[in-house]
Amino acid sequence: MKINTYLLLTILGCGLVTWLSRVVPFVLVKNFVLPSGLIKLLSFVPVAIMTALVVQNILIFKTGSWPTINWLNFGAAVPTVAGAIITKSLLIIVVIGIISMAVLRLLT
Repeated sequence: MKINTYLLLTILGCGLVTWLSRVVPFVLVKNFVLPSGLIKLLSFVPVAIMTALVVQNILIFKTGSWPTINWLNFGAAVPTVAGAIITKSLLIIVVIGIISMAVLRLLT
């Protein structure tokens, strides 16, 4: 019973920290006017994060050797990126990515 309480408190604590880290910046920035240069800089953050996530999943990193390509993930990324360029719709991008990966897994 004690482990369950500890686990529940850990999950609630993690949830609280996650929620606070997402809400507090908005509350603080709401009362200030940010310089246009900072706003322009912050506009690149989503692209940088998505690029890091995609590259991390496409490349396989092993200590002491060059990265290799995960061809299954790369194969799913190609139509997904094409769909992103064409539609710019998050829902369609996600659907294309899921369908691409499902088809590739079915074929391999």
